[in-house]
Amino acid sequence: MAMYMDVHHGMKGITEAELMAAHRADLAIEGEEKVHFERAWADPESGTVYCLSEAPSAEAVQRIHERTGHPANEIHPVPIAV
Repeated sequence: MAMYMDVHHGMKGITEAELMAAHRADLAIEGEEKVHFERAWADPESGTVYCLSEAPSAEAVQRIHERTGHPANEIHPVPIAV
């Protein structure tokens, strides 16, 4: 499976608790698309959230995010990691 980094914009002021709730919502249904969300990061000042996942496709990542109410604005493949 491939790795993906997705980016969400417009989440200015997001709290740690809100980020955790969004991440948990993704984790609750990720298996339905064979996605695994590894980690999420947020910058409350800019409103940017990043999620790292392993998935069969970017579309599978987006379907999970859409179903949990926070679609990604960008999804990037991560072909190389160290």
